[in-house]
Amino acid sequence: MGTVNIRIGEWLGIQPPASGSDVLRLVEGRLPPSVIARLDALGLERSEINAAVIPSRTLQHRRLRHENLTVEESDRVLRVLRVLAATEEVYGSRIRALEWLRRPNARLDSRAPLSMLTTDTGSRMVEELLIQIDEGMFL
Repeated sequence: MGTVNIRIGEWLGIQPPASGSDVLRLVEGRLPPSVIARLDALGLERSEINAAVIPSRTLQHRRLRHENLTVEESDRVLRVLRVLAATEEVYGSRIRALEWLRRPNARLDSRAPLSMLTTDTGSRMVEELLIQIDEGMFL
């Protein structure tokens, strides 16, 4: 998980989290709404961010009120970043990673992996599948 945390740090423009406790502190500290622009810059579409992290209208309210994301929204941001980093590591490029994340997968009941990131359970299923692919069990 070291390279995943390094990637997360780079993408957020912060010191890479060294441990799960560091990641938890990030989540509990509530990320600023500007982090959503970083997801966009990584190649996620607004509709994907709406579904996996925060609806545009809610984000707009947070910005107008100068509020940070909630703990739950911050957790979803880190979840998406963690899975994107792991997928990019397995597939060797962001383009290939995003293609895989968007493509329905028979091992996920024909759901796109990206659509599974709305819950912790779905994210764990995607991460487990990535481990299996990385170990050569599935393509």
